[in-house]
Amino acid sequence: MAITENSKELRQILWAGADILRSKMDANEYKDYLLGFVFYKYLSDKLLMEAYDLYEGGKPHTMAEAQRVYEEAHDDAVFLQELREKIRYSIQPDVTYTKLADKAENNTFQREDLQRGFNEIQESDPIFDKLFADVDLYSPRLGTGDLKQSQTVAELLKKINEANLMDYSGDVLGDAYEYMIGQFASETGKKAGEFYTPKAVSEILAKITISSQENVTGLTVYDPAMGSASLLLSLKQYSKYPDFIQYYGQELMTSTYNLARMNMFLHGINPSNQHLRNGDTLDKDWPTDEETMFHCVVMNPPYSQKWTANPGFLTDSRFSDYGVLPPKSKADYAFLLHGYYHLKNTGTMAIVLPHGVLFRGAAEGKIRRKLLELGAIYAVIGLPANLFYNTSIPTTIVVLKKSRGEDMSRDVLFIDASKEFERGKKQNTLTEEHINAIVDMYHNRKDVDKHAHVATFEEIEQNDFNLNIPRYVDTFEEEPEIDLGAAAAEIIQTDKEIAEAESELLKGLRELTASTPEGQAGLEQLLALFSKEAE
Repeated sequence: MAITENSKELRQILWAGADILRSKMDANEYKDYLLGFVFYKYLSDKLLMEAYDLYEGGKPHTMAEAQRVYEEAHDDAVFLQELREKIRYSIQPDVTYTKLADKAENNTFQREDLQRGFNEIQESDPIFDKLFADVDLYSPRLGTGDLKQSQTVAELLKKINEANLMDYSGDVLGDAYEYMIGQFASETGKKAGEFYTPKAVSEILAKITISSQENVTGLTVYDPAMGSASLLLSLKQYSKYPDFIQYYGQELMTSTYNLARMNMFLHGINPSNQHLRNGDTLDKDWPTDEETMFHCVVMNPPYSQKWTANPGFLTDSRFSDYGVLPPKSKADYAFLLHGYYHLKNTGTMAIVLPHGVLFRGAAEGKIRRKLLELGAIYAVIGLPANLFYNTSIPTTIVVLKKSRGEDMSRDVLFIDASKEFERGKKQNTLTEEHINAIVDMYHNRKDVDKHAHVATFEEIEQNDFNLNIPRYVDTFEEEPEIDLGAAAAEIIQTDKEIAEAESELLKGLRELTASTPEGQAGLEQLLALFSKEAE
């Protein structure tokens, strides 16, 4: 997607806010402040714009004009009720972002006012509950003493206020927010695995899972380990009816869950289309009492994480068909089976996992064999190393289906994309060319020399249900033959050129004279050395 000048300007303003906090705390902490402030401004500006349109009609020229109208209309109970029904939250006129930014400019800002604004939004509707819980306005990280801390908050308010968020149409604001999350992931490093899937990987999973479902109205998408929801939201751009997508996601980390909720709003997702939950995906199945089967299941769970593997899970409908549970030390297949259980018969699931799931034995081997016998594993895609912030190991995308329609085969497409990347300073990346090549091979489902192979079930069975990609895709490249005669001639020519260069150097040294006896002695030693080398 092309980046517009408006988008670049917005990114620069928002990212500049990070400079105010960067020297005070690490990225994993200050991301919560910056993203929280951006979201508060978004909600505040949206309220003022909606209030102006409701009371005056149309769009104000400035946020100050919208603020004035909102203050005038705030005593009108009918107006307030209509506004509340439309946006589902409220903010008092004296604590809107516009008002607080003015106070910051006039040195009259108090942190208590901003906290009051946070509290009012959080108490407006359950969908906003504890949304700003990670933005601690009284943290000593902001500075030493109340004055310094208040000054830091005020500076951040003023910087973010340079962006009139309502001036940006479409997904510009959501994309800028996504960009910031990516930038924080880069700075945070390993901790970023908790909240961010690189955009290129998200794009591959989205294109694969939505394939042949682009025209579905009311598409349901599910990520049981959603992080910041970037992977879920990537599906939006490939649907013909994005406004009707129903998003389901669960996240264990509360701060990351809050980030996902903010990300949804900033991408313009209607609250009625958001079904997000803060909870442990493996410990207790969810969802169970609403939509439970989904068109698209996408997931980038924590790799080889420990889980309880309590024997009671053998009667859990997610795991009961396989006779064994994934080992306590590695929950990879627990995540996979959870996602697969919630997949519609007509849907597609794609999950990123470490390569070990392809060949490890014992319980994992039994689960893998069962899935292969069912024809559930549709494709295996090997990705390059060092794509993710939380690990440098190469990973694999496992694609699953519950039904292949009239095609009852149990073959598996293997794609080796491990060499398809652009090397970066910190992380390797996939370009659009790499992404398109991988997705095209997936859709074509044909053998491609050194890159892809469609393996029959019998072939996999002969390999004892081992799915290690090199068993099926031969990427070996023969070394070109060396012309020994040419190599010898090249060595002779090189030696000749070296001798000529040394001869010229020696000739030049002999023409030199020194101005002191010590210098002359040193020059004669140098001449003797080169003369010996030339013999």
